[in-house]
Amino acid sequence: MRVMRTFLLLFAGLAAALGFAAPAGAARVKDIGAFQGLRANQLTGYGLVVGLAGTGDDSLEYATQGMKGVAARFGLTLPAGLNPALKNAAAVMVTAELPPFAKPGQRLDITVSALGKAKSIRGGTLLMAPLIGADGQIYAMAQGSVAVGGLGVEGNDGSKLTINIPSAGRIPNGATVERAVDAGFATAPELVFNLAEADLTTAQRVAAAINLNLGAIARATDAVSIAIQAEPGAETRATLMSRIENLDVDPADAPARVIVNARTGTVVINGAVQISPAAVSHGKLTVSVKESPRVVQPEAFSRGRTETEESSDIQVREEANPMFRFAPGASLSEIVKAVNAIGAAPSDLVAILEALKQAGALKAELVIL
Repeated sequence: MRVMRTFLLLFAGLAAALGFAAPAGAARVKDIGAFQGLRANQLTGYGLVVGLAGTGDDSLEYATQGMKGVAARFGLTLPAGLNPALKNAAAVMVTAELPPFAKPGQRLDITVSALGKAKSIRGGTLLMAPLIGADGQIYAMAQGSVAVGGLGVEGNDGSKLTINIPSAGRIPNGATVERAVDAGFATAPELVFNLAEADLTTAQRVAAAINLNLGAIARATDAVSIAIQAEPGAETRATLMSRIENLDVDPADAPARVIVNARTGTVVINGAVQISPAAVSHGKLTVSVKESPRVVQPEAFSRGRTETEESSDIQVREEANPMFRFAPGASLSEIVKAVNAIGAAPSDLVAILEALKQAGALKAELVIL
């Protein structure tokens, strides 16, 4: 409870210091959205990590097939029916993110994850593996030494010690881009800017800022997208997009919202939340059962036996928390003070907020995670 009170006091202090009730400050257009088509693309590949210290896949079938394929690439044909021991190799999946405008020859960071039962890929080397996009085309080639932050140790008696995840690692600059992705912005009929969060007011303000500074070329088509007329050509449009990204806009105030994580008891209330007149009383009922068994001895020279007699003491206690009242239009700081006054635990705070919402006094969206 003391931790909860400290959290609420700090939250109230931050609310007062940052001025939640004040309108949102100006933000650059590039910080509230992005142009359509300028996005990252996910790449995935399959490969083999070799050079392991006996922590590989052993006789995993697709690792065996992969090793035979690698050997065949160099003109080495393994005898039929021979399955190579793969304790020093592991089948892995390789993933990477191809950023927009990435050009052939640029380097990418990659993540390497064991596919089978390899205990660790620490100290291994990834053999050349193609990375494929959603369209089935090869966009990069990956290879290099795997850096693993985890560690796994096993004793002869079966005891194990594992730190982090030794079956996954990264290779900084481990892939080379082989094919560029056409973003399509140079030939599209018009440029489209998409907001990160849908808001009709913000969309209108972005369009108005563009029209004020660059002429009547923008219109808000919905709560997310702003369509912008632009001359065709990559160079011309890149210049226009750069100017648009650096314009200042006042985003609309966020809608009133209360976020509740029911698993951890975390509650976040934004500054737009208002409370209608309401009275709240919250109490706790505590039931305690105390067992005090005692030993009963038989009388002297009797044929009785020593027995244990159970003795239970049941007590019921209800905390008398006073009722508190929210005045009309109560602000964030007033909500925090009231809840802090009764020393509500996180679970109790969730119950109070849900009750206020059901009573129609909480004028905000209640999101339960």
